[in-house]
Amino acid sequence: MSAGSQIACPEVRQQAVDEEEHKADTCAVIVAGGVGSRFGDARGKQFVELCGLPLASWSVLAFDRAPSVGHIVIVCPAGRADETRRLVLMPLTLTTPVSFAFGGQTRQESVMNGLSALPEGFELVAIHDGARPLVSVETIEQCLEAVREDATLDGAICACRCTDTLKLVEGSDIVATPDRSFYWCAQTPQSFRIPAIVAAHRAAARDDYVGTDDASLIERLGGRVRCVESPRDNIKVTLPEDLAVAEASMRQRLASEGCGL
Repeated sequence: MSAGSQIACPEVRQQAVDEEEHKADTCAVIVAGGVGSRFGDARGKQFVELCGLPLASWSVLAFDRAPSVGHIVIVCPAGRADETRRLVLMPLTLTTPVSFAFGGQTRQESVMNGLSALPEGFELVAIHDGARPLVSVETIEQCLEAVREDATLDGAICACRCTDTLKLVEGSDIVATPDRSFYWCAQTPQSFRIPAIVAAHRAAARDDYVGTDDASLIERLGGRVRCVESPRDNIKVTLPEDLAVAEASMRQRLASEGCGL
C-alpha cells in the first residue's frame, strides 16, 4: 500500500487531551518484533490487517497523538525495518519522530533492545505491545501521569480488575479459590522512569531472570509499580479469534468517534 493510497476509515479521531498540561517527556517503545507463532500467520501478526491498516499501525497512531510522547521506537523483526516502515508507517501521517530497533529471541530481549535505542532527553518510557491496537490516547496519558505525580513510584501499568472466579490448580485438581478482589489483569502500556527500568532489565539479564512483563523486573528489585485501571477492551491479539473481537471493537470506535485521513 502506498503512502498516497486511500483507506476507508483508517484512523481514530484524536481524543481531547489538554496539551498545555503535558510536555513531551516520554519515549514510547512499541514491541512488534515477534513472529506470531501462536497466531499462525507467516508475516507476523503485527502486519495482519485490522480495519484497513496493519495491526501495529493502530498502536503507532495512538502514541503519535499522545501529547506526552516525543519519540517512538518500534522494535521490529531483525532485518525487517524497511518492510515495517513501508507497511506500518507509510499509510500514516505522523508528527512524532520514529526510529527502529531489532527484536531479540524473547520479548524481554526485544524490550531491552528498544531501551538501548532510546534517544537522550526523555524522563519516562512507555512500553507497549504492538498487538494491542485498541489502546487510547487517554489510557496512555493516565498511565504516564500516575508516574509523574508520585515521585516514589518507579512505574505504573495499565490493568483491569479480574472479574472471573480464579482457581489454584495442581495437575487438574482445584487446590483453592483465591479472593479475586486482589487480582488485576496486566496490560500495556507499562510506563517507567527510564533509569529504573533500564537497571531492572540489566539485572534480569545478569541473573538470567525472565519475567512475565516489564513491571515484574522492577518488582523483583523492590521497586514500586502502581496499577492504573484501564478499559477492558485494551486486548492483546494473540490468537486468530482475538482479531475478530478487536475488529468489532475498532469498527464501533470508528463509527462513534469519526475517522479519515
